[in-house]
Amino acid sequence: MADELASKLRTSGYRMTPQRQLVLAAVEELGHATPDEVHEHLGGAVNQSTVYRNLEVLEELGLVRHTHLSDRAPTYHSARAAEHFHLICRNCQQVTSVPLERAQGFARQLRDEFGFVADVGHTAVFGQCEDCTQSAAQSAAHAAHDHPHSH
Repeated sequence: MADELASKLRTSGYRMTPQRQLVLAAVEELGHATPDEVHEHLGGAVNQSTVYRNLEVLEELGLVRHTHLSDRAPTYHSARAAEHFHLICRNCQQVTSVPLERAQGFARQLRDEFGFVADVGHTAVFGQCEDCTQSAAQSAAHAAHDHPHSH
């Protein structure tokens, strides 16, 4: 992979610099990471503007992809991972990666009804994860039990 990567960079007019290698490795180790998280993970080995610049180059080369998992900075993940979309819990911030094929029916429906071809791989669906939903239901059940309604 390293040789293939280096030749891909060269044919695109880039070199595989040590910083670029560190940034790519950090994204792969972290799974999903904002530029700030990559910078923090590298412990200052690469300055912040270099992290941003290298993420852009790596994305241009198709080695990383980004998505917006919140209203903060874009989150990057390795392009080597199978394409997926994300479920984000508004309560605990847990991110769940879901294989793209799970959205095929929805994407087909958008195409058939609206003629719209969706890029589902960049999708983030916000809601509440199973754990938070269950604990909310348990809290509601306890509250109802503690305060029975009088008829």
